[in-house]
Amino acid sequence: MNKSVLVLEDGTYFAGEAFGHLGETTGEIVFNTCMSGYQEITTDPSYNGQIVTMTYPLIGNYGFNQFDNESYKPHVQGFIVKELCDSPSNWRSSMTADEYFKKHNIVGIKGIDTRALTQHIRRFGSMFGIISTECGNTDILLNKLNFKKAEKRNLVMEVTTKTSLHKPGNGKTVVLLDFGVKYNIVNSLAKRGCNVHILPAFSSAEEVMSYNPDGILLSNGPGDPADLPAIKATIQKLLGKKPILGICLGHQLLGLSLGGSTYKLKFGHHGGNHPVKDLLTGRCYITSQNHNYALEKDFSDDVTITHVNVNDGTVEGFRHKSFPILSVQYHPEAAPGPQDSAYIFDDFVKMMEG
Repeated sequence: MNKSVLVLEDGTYFAGEAFGHLGETTGEIVFNTCMSGYQEITTDPSYNGQIVTMTYPLIGNYGFNQFDNESYKPHVQGFIVKELCDSPSNWRSSMTADEYFKKHNIVGIKGIDTRALTQHIRRFGSMFGIISTECGNTDILLNKLNFKKAEKRNLVMEVTTKTSLHKPGNGKTVVLLDFGVKYNIVNSLAKRGCNVHILPAFSSAEEVMSYNPDGILLSNGPGDPADLPAIKATIQKLLGKKPILGICLGHQLLGLSLGGSTYKLKFGHHGGNHPVKDLLTGRCYITSQNHNYALEKDFSDDVTITHVNVNDGTVEGFRHKSFPILSVQYHPEAAPGPQDSAYIFDDFVKMMEG
């Protein structure tokens, strides 16, 4: 078994065993609290640029398959687990976790205390890290880490579709701006009969309107929304022209386009057990989330905050008082157990129907 080491930017390190691709990888360390869904997590484009730590101690017991992908390939920079199952048992399984990560050239480390790592991130905040099977010298790895951290990446442009795509339907026409969209968002629209056109993130407002859509969806995606001023300007040109639904990064960009601002959370929201309260009904939902940034509260007198996070009070949703705009920070297409949040898509369809 090959040895591996994880070094954080503050000098903290964890020694473990390698799995998947051998080599080195760097990225922002985040932790995910889901007990399952690891294949959906690895293929979620919102994790582009990040190394994911799974807090649940045993990962891989139902293997990997061809059905549970949320995009065309994995996007995580690396993967950290306590224990990796070598003998999965599930009728859909086609390969083990180790085989999957080798196939997709993803560097992984196992056998470390993921609880201690998670507590460290919760205490000091998310930070960059490097996983290496090639070097055990922490000083050398820290130098490499600092060099890689200084590189400027456009994470959204790395994951967005490069050409327009079409998922036909007989219902309302939706233009979906792809900032790193998950398959299940597209499928959720398709289940409601929508005729979906998926456009690259860099598409202009004129290109969006050329499809004469009944509605526009701004998708999830990776990174800091403040790094996307051109997309913000495009959204501002679309305000009030058609009904708009924003999800996750799309929600943040929609808030920015309405005059709001965002800030980075200490360690982000990543998992399938985040309680969100609907302020309009008083009901609480258990939601799936994956984001490191949040909208500042009371960012505009023109919007009504509709949802807040029960844990930390962050903004989880809003509606515009004049325009047909609906926006949520969490993922209504993901079902961490209950599927209650799917009503967001029904509300969007009703909004398009006037």
